[in-house]
Amino acid sequence: MRTADVIRKKRDGVELSRAEIEYLVRGYTSGEIPDYQAAAWLMSAVIRGLTRAETAALTDAMLRSGEVLDLSEFSAKKIDKHSTGGVGDKTSLVLAPVAAAGGLIVPMISGRGLGHTGGTLDKLESIPGFNVNLPIPEFRRVLRTCGCSMIGQTAEIAPADRKLYALRDVTGTVESPYLICASIMSKKLAEGIDGLVLDVKTGSGAFMKKEEDAVFLAELMVETGERMGKQVVALITDMDQPVGLLVGNSLEVAEVVDVLRGAGPQDLRELCLELAGWMFLLGGAT
Repeated sequence: MRTADVIRKKRDGVELSRAEIEYLVRGYTSGEIPDYQAAAWLMSAVIRGLTRAETAALTDAMLRSGEVLDLSEFSAKKIDKHSTGGVGDKTSLVLAPVAAAGGLIVPMISGRGLGHTGGTLDKLESIPGFNVNLPIPEFRRVLRTCGCSMIGQTAEIAPADRKLYALRDVTGTVESPYLICASIMSKKLAEGIDGLVLDVKTGSGAFMKKEEDAVFLAELMVETGERMGKQVVALITDMDQPVGLLVGNSLEVAEVVDVLRGAGPQDLRELCLELAGWMFLLGGAT
């Protein structure tokens, strides 16, 4: 198989096989395929788009480029939540402990700020002494102790995504729903979860400004997850104004504490209750 032939096929709008996509991901992750060829393929994927089968195959190849966590030691359901991000979006900090208190296991691998959106890791690091760089054995220990653990992406988890995302960032290939889907779902499914709740933001403060674009991405991620045997639900939520009243890493942590104490702004409480409800539903609550 020749890399140039695979690039040419996608350029011409021909659907790639699972084997061809695995070849690209494996070759780029190992360093056998150079940046310029990977960038050419990414641009062809942005312009031509990917089929549902190609998107699922890309997600699976990126997922299996590294370690897929085996959390079978936990009898409770493993459920996570992911948001596409927005200003003041601090729901993960509320949902992880709430879901764990309700009996779920929440293995949350989070990211940093992207563009104008704040990252969960950045908020956590505003807490003095909080370490988001736990090795996997320590991550498991915290899960056993607390029921939830929140860390950053490690070198072992979806290394293909780390390389491809860095390349997309400098080649104008970030804004593709197919590549966004593969990036998000490969990281999340590598956590070894049973189910995933997606909070897809739309509006002036979101990456997806138009509601129809948010719906398309949500449907794509749900279908991709289901193709891989996972329970996935997606909510389309408003991002025309910040979530809650406070914006800024340490300020948002303080607001999270208020919500966990039963106070805090109504919009944040209601959003967290809705998302938590879906997490518990996927976890088997009736």
